[in-house]
Amino acid sequence: MYKLLDEIKEPKDIKEYSIKDLTRLSVEIRDFLLKSISTTGGHLASNLGVVELTIALHYTFDSPKDKLIWDVGHQCYTHKLLTGRKDGFKNLRALDGMSGFIKRNESEHDIFQAGHSSTSISAAIGMAKARNINNEDHHILPIIGDGAMTGGMAFEAMNYLGHSKEKVIIVLNDNGMSIDKNVGALAKALANLRSSSAYDTVKKDTKFILEKVPKIGEKIEDKLSKVKNSLKYMLLPNMLFEELGFTYVGPIDGHNISQLVETLKKSKKIKGPVLIHTITQKGKGYLPAERMPENFHGVGQFDPFIEANNNKKSVIKYSHVFGRKILDLAKENKDIFAITAAMPSGTGLLPFKKELPERYIDVGIAEQNATTVAAGLAAVGKKPFFAVYSTFLQRAYDQVLHDVCIQNLPVVFCIDRAGIVGQDGETHHGVFDLSYLLSIPNMMVLAPKDGYELERMISFAVNYKEGPIAIRYPRGEATQINESRQLITNYEILRQGKDLCILAVGNMVEKALNVADQLIEKDTLSIKVINMRKIKPIEFEKLKNEIGSINKIVTIEDNVLIGGFGSMISQNFNNQFNLLNIGFKDEFVEHGDTKALFKKHGLSKESIYNQIKEFLG
Repeated sequence: MYKLLDEIKEPKDIKEYSIKDLTRLSVEIRDFLLKSISTTGGHLASNLGVVELTIALHYTFDSPKDKLIWDVGHQCYTHKLLTGRKDGFKNLRALDGMSGFIKRNESEHDIFQAGHSSTSISAAIGMAKARNINNEDHHILPIIGDGAMTGGMAFEAMNYLGHSKEKVIIVLNDNGMSIDKNVGALAKALANLRSSSAYDTVKKDTKFILEKVPKIGEKIEDKLSKVKNSLKYMLLPNMLFEELGFTYVGPIDGHNISQLVETLKKSKKIKGPVLIHTITQKGKGYLPAERMPENFHGVGQFDPFIEANNNKKSVIKYSHVFGRKILDLAKENKDIFAITAAMPSGTGLLPFKKELPERYIDVGIAEQNATTVAAGLAAVGKKPFFAVYSTFLQRAYDQVLHDVCIQNLPVVFCIDRAGIVGQDGETHHGVFDLSYLLSIPNMMVLAPKDGYELERMISFAVNYKEGPIAIRYPRGEATQINESRQLITNYEILRQGKDLCILAVGNMVEKALNVADQLIEKDTLSIKVINMRKIKPIEFEKLKNEIGSINKIVTIEDNVLIGGFGSMISQNFNNQFNLLNIGFKDEFVEHGDTKALFKKHGLSKESIYNQIKEFLG
């Protein structure tokens, strides 16, 4: 079907291609990606934007000897095609299928695994140190986006690399986007670099003229080098990278294969760290994705002739419930601030951003900064709500503990995507937040069973001044189970029974009710179900009295068992009851359809029912 793409089994297969052939290959790859991703779902816009850049990298360098380190990894589809994995796209991101990210156990060309941003330069430093001590001769290239460059870890790595002078070639893929549009001073500086050619033009023209003047010209050029900084700052005040110790090259057109190849070849000869600044367009080659790249970052199945967001069912998601409620409350309470780390659309904060921009804070991909900004707001009497995915809050663990909880500041963490999230896999599942939050003193942890409870928890959090609160809720549709009028920060009795008591957390409550109904109807058992919407603190003596004479207890959570809710219950009940804890075991959960993952890991309704039956004997 594809004249060039179908012939590629490994990167060396493109080495003899002409630039014209490589350009044709880029067209074939875009066509393949659009057809394939529209069938399976996946990351579309980011991958369409790096086709030529990836081709040029594999054409110029020799993977896996030369190390290509893809920051985040959601732009690696062309890399996978060029390394012989075209057939794997049939089962992209499916259970037991090919990952949508870099996977070390998938190919020798996948050098370093990542699903979170800003890690590639640090990894490159480690590899460069090892290369030097081993007296090896190869190139190391972290490929990092401008969005990932806002992460503090990237700056920490560049600070060290500029000092140590290791030969690392950083390729900056600058498309002006994270998932949403980038914000901040760095984004502005890069925008200026894109548009300003004055410095490079003057530098090149001056050098050319002086080289034509024998002897005298050489001396003048040497003298002029002493005023280079003045010239730079006069003509281009944003030479951040050169000041950090890098040879800066660019900006260059990231879709011009000839220019990319020429620049990459020259970079091999430059001593010390190099930064190649490439300008790309997210969604390149597919007009709807070019026009609205944020809508095509991650997509499900869609008709490529109809915009992807028009194919989605209109459902009320937990992020929508949060965004709507926090905006309504903020209109009445001027102390409320909303904070995001480059995820306004994913966390439901776009309406807040539009209507109350003065109290909306987007720090970029910088969860540590966001957490301590929230702490600063809380320390002077404001009410900050930091909306963040569970997997990304992990990046700010020390700030949660040190800057918020030790000072007992009333910051509210609205933790979206708690539990498993499906096809993005182990780097994105939010199955650890209970384990790292429950162990921190002063932290209150809440988990709504439905959208109605989430609204009530947000309202409660606005007026709670005694300390920090974490509200965790899953990805997807906000179901409606009931409208209990009980105190929202206490547990809720949903079924009365005497044979077994089920303590369920968050979106596991609905499954617990379904399983209880099965046990009642099929097995004529009497089942008590308690919605543990207030996970911490728990009045354990009161809960024991509520359980009463029931000897058998089951806990159900969408978190790892170690350090989670069930572990806390077991520890505090001191063997007074016969306990079964159901949750994720001590292993990373792979990528795949959510239903398939729940079934495989024992958290589907059928699996829970069977485990309880076995537990009851």
